Amino acid sequence: MFDPTGELVIVLDFGGQYSHLIARRVRELKVFCEMLPYTTPAEEIRRKQPRGIIFSGGPSSVYQDGAPVCDPVIYDLGVPVLGICYGIQLMACQLGGAVSPAVHREYGKTGLQVLAQDRLFAGLDPLEQCWMSHGDLVETPPPGFMVTARTAHAPVAAMAHPDRSLYAVQFHPEVEHTPRGMDILRNFLYGVCGCRGLWNMSSFLEQAVTGVREKVGDRQALCALSGGVDSAVAAVLAHRAVGSRLTCVFVDHGLLRKGEAEQVVATFRKKLRMNLVHVQARERFLSRLAGVDDPERKRKIIGEEFIRVFEEEAGKLERVDFLVQGTLYPDVVESGTATAAVIKTHHN
Repeated sequence: MFDPTGELVIVLDFGGQYSHLIARRVRELKVFCEMLPYTTPAEEIRRKQPRGIIFSGGPSSVYQDGAPVCDPVIYDLGVPVLGICYGIQLMACQLGGAVSPAVHREYGKTGLQVLAQDRLFAGLDPLEQCWMSHGDLVETPPPGFMVTARTAHAPVAAMAHPDRSLYAVQFHPEVEHTPRGMDILRNFLYGVCGCRGLWNMSSFLEQAVTGVREKVGDRQALCALSGGVDSAVAAVLAHRAVGSRLTCVFVDHGLLRKGEAEQVVATFRKKLRMNLVHVQARERFLSRLAGVDDPERKRKIIGEEFIRVFEEEAGKLERVDFLVQGTLYPDVVESGTATAAVIKTHHN
């Protein structure tokens, strides 16, 4: 079976607020994308055989102590790289260019003067609009790079080393306020990386179902089902793969919307005919939450109790070989990552 994820593009996350948006834009252009922390070693990236790498933006300055830096060997992997915002500053700094604080910080819609119709800017007009959000700037590009765009306050708004397939922009092509941003990303993915746009959600579903079926085989799987979109999608996907060998445990903790518990049971047990264990645990959860006012503490109590109930129900089953869990990207971000602080804890 053809694997559409073979056209992989990696987004290295430097803590930028738009990192996940970059990944989304890549997928919207029908290219499979994974987001990894900036600390990922070059050898690990090489083993994944990506078609391209994108450096995200970030809140740091490259010249400050402890600034996030990637493995410099990445530039020598022979894989095209696109740096965005902090990414252009990091690329310039690591490869011998000059980065300094900007005299005039740029924030908002800005006129972009395109100086070269290279592979990244193919089809763009000499004057375009872009979205800037930065306090530092590249003063001088590294040796071998040419300046391909500038603004009134950024002498190096874009740079390129075509022979090494290294490109970088100071602005944000992933946001709607850069009208030709998707064209720039498309040029990078298709024109520079050589992707063909073979990935979509249908192909992902087919591959995921096949992967689960091969992994589980004739063994048993257990899914923690909350009724939310993340666990619901994971449960349905796993059920398509292994059928009756999947058991779902739905813990009713008493904090759902009116009628939601009944809807979950009706949907998954009656309509989808899935093996569903419905656990009535309202009193247990509400008693533990009594008197607790802090929202973060409440979330942690719910998470702890959910795990205890789930463990008890799993222990009643004769055999469990695999655990099925679905987690949305926003939950991962909000729960804290290597490049982002905890916004709120999620039980999953």
